[in-house]
Amino acid sequence: MLTTAAAHVLLYPFYSSGHIIPILDLATKLLSRGLEVTVLVTPSNLPLLDSLLSKYPSSFQSLVLPLPESGPVSAKNLLFNLRAMTGLSDDIIQWFHSHPNPPVAIVSDFFLGWTHKIACQLGVSHIVFSPSGVLGLSVGYAVWRDRPKNDEPENHDFMVSFPSIPNSPSYPWWQISVLYRNLEDGDPDKEFFRNCMLGNIASWGLVVNTFTELERVYIEAMKKLMGHNRVWAVGPLLPAPEDDDAKRGGSSAVPSHKVLSWLDQCENDSVVYICFGSRTSLPNQQMVVLAAALEASGVNFIWCVRQQGKGDVASESGVIPEGFEDRVGNRGFVIRGWAPQVQILRHRAVGAFLTHCGWNSTLEGLAAGLVMLTWPMGADQYTNANLLVNEVGVGIRVAEETRRVPDSTELARILSEAVDGSRPEKVRAMELRDAALSAANGGSSDRDLDDLVERLKELKCEKGTNGHVQGHPISGSTVH
Repeated sequence: MLTTAAAHVLLYPFYSSGHIIPILDLATKLLSRGLEVTVLVTPSNLPLLDSLLSKYPSSFQSLVLPLPESGPVSAKNLLFNLRAMTGLSDDIIQWFHSHPNPPVAIVSDFFLGWTHKIACQLGVSHIVFSPSGVLGLSVGYAVWRDRPKNDEPENHDFMVSFPSIPNSPSYPWWQISVLYRNLEDGDPDKEFFRNCMLGNIASWGLVVNTFTELERVYIEAMKKLMGHNRVWAVGPLLPAPEDDDAKRGGSSAVPSHKVLSWLDQCENDSVVYICFGSRTSLPNQQMVVLAAALEASGVNFIWCVRQQGKGDVASESGVIPEGFEDRVGNRGFVIRGWAPQVQILRHRAVGAFLTHCGWNSTLEGLAAGLVMLTWPMGADQYTNANLLVNEVGVGIRVAEETRRVPDSTELARILSEAVDGSRPEKVRAMELRDAALSAANGGSSDRDLDDLVERLKELKCEKGTNGHVQGHPISGSTVH
């Protein structure tokens, strides 16, 4: 039974690993500061809460609801799943009213902007949690708010600019959200998602997994967009160095000690770690290019490859060329499936990270002081890559999706230079690592977390003294 003494918050993540992992890291921070926390999860994600349930038995609980799970998230089924999730509104409201110490706020993933209306109905604060950075979030908001057009429909390289965002970033049309590009204006699914984004902008607060020193100018601009200062940069949200992340988001495909023992035999900063996230596989044509580059470069490497299904040897993606592992011998370590990524990146032997630039991976690489080799594949990854390469100076552009792929000779050269100490990006990476660690250890992110907790405690004190509904209703928004 939860005590009624502390402020209570409901955390509602989107159910894919890249979204639930950072919100559970946020839960840890809130619990350690004395809050009560409930996380709404699917049955399949419930095991991810085991360590928190064990560590905080009196202040942490789960709300398990049968959310739709139709396989890997894709542009085709994402909107279907999101709209189906709104069917849980009555269950959430009923749970809320029956709870002896109902939450003072709903903290929901930015995909779940429809929960803004639920918070308004309940008279509690709605806080958006962004597992992406503020720049990526700003571009997403601008797309759905301003509705940019492609004036040359046949030209997928048509540049779209965003003058309302600091530094006026611009991107080719093919890098704009596929959800936005592929649906006509007026389509119910498109309008539903747009209302979600507008609901987010109108929310009482925003918590972002980033840190001030990385995205200061974008954080300040976001405060102006939302019309208040309740924007908290609390990242990088990562497990403590002494914690084992082998089961963080999933069970590791290899024992942690095995891969760490292999790394122990390597020299400092000599290993390139390669991973494209839990949901992305390179097409086999690019797998051949990457394998050839690794073979020719002579570098030590760990290559994490998304696990294919049984009998999927004829898959069009994610297949390692035959004989590759024999040819590279002991200087390569291939992991098929989930890897203990944070432990690997933190190891002294790892010097560079070839990444799809998902935000979790981006922050994990930055916090480890690594040279970032960017190969974005979709969503906010293009924005993240630009931030790493063009703005903070820790990244080397390798490729973009399947449209811009280097030849194996050029890629071999980049891989070699990334770990030979000759690149200026390494110096900047170490500086940014120190900034990230400082932010999360008594610096700006810790201060923002403390302020967030104090605001939530104030909401607890105010609860029951007035009927004010936090946030602003969005005209035309509906929960289906």
